[in-house]
Amino acid sequence: MEKVLAATKERMEKCLDSLERDYKTIRAGRANPSVLDRITVDYYGCPTPLNQMAAISVPEPKMIMIQPWDASTLRSIEKAINASDIGINPSNDGKVIRLIFPPLTEERRKELVKEVSKRAEDAKVAIRNVRRDSMDDLKKLKKDNEITEDDQKTGEKKLQDITDSYVKQTDEMEKKKEQEILSI
Repeated sequence: MEKVLAATKERMEKCLDSLERDYKTIRAGRANPSVLDRITVDYYGCPTPLNQMAAISVPEPKMIMIQPWDASTLRSIEKAINASDIGINPSNDGKVIRLIFPPLTEERRKELVKEVSKRAEDAKVAIRNVRRDSMDDLKKLKKDNEITEDDQKTGEKKLQDITDSYVKQTDEMEKKKEQEILSI
C-alpha cells in the first residue's frame, strides 16, 4: 500500500511540475525568457530548441534579446518566432533579434486569466486521474488478498488527503499566476 501512495505522490508532483512549466510560458506583461522554451528552429533540417542556438537575455523588463551563435541562423530564428504563438513580432538588426513586449490590454489580461484557469483545471483533472488509478491499484491489492479491507479503506482516505493537498497547491499556483497577470 505504501508503494501505491508513494507512486501517487510522485505522479501528482509531475502534474504540478507540468503546470508550473505551462505557467512559465504565459507572458504576464514582463519579459520572461521561458516564453521561448517551446520554440524550435529548423537548423540545417533538424528541429533545434532556440535556447540551444542563441544567447537569450533580458536587458530591460519589457525586452528579450536573442543573439544567435551562428549569424546565418538569424532568419530561421525570426521565422520560428513568427510561427509560434507568443504573439510578438521580432525586430532583427542583422546581429541580434529583439522581442519587445507591449503592455497587456485589459482584454488580453482577461484572456490570459481564462487560460490560466483552464490549465489549472486540466492539472486538477490529471491529479484526479492519478487518484482513480491509485484507487484501482488498492482494489486490486485487496482482491489479490495482499491487504485487508481496513487497509484498503485507510489507503483510500490517505489517497483522498494527498489528492486534496495537490488540488490545493494547484489552486494556489493559479491564484499566484492570476495576480501576476492582473498586476500592472
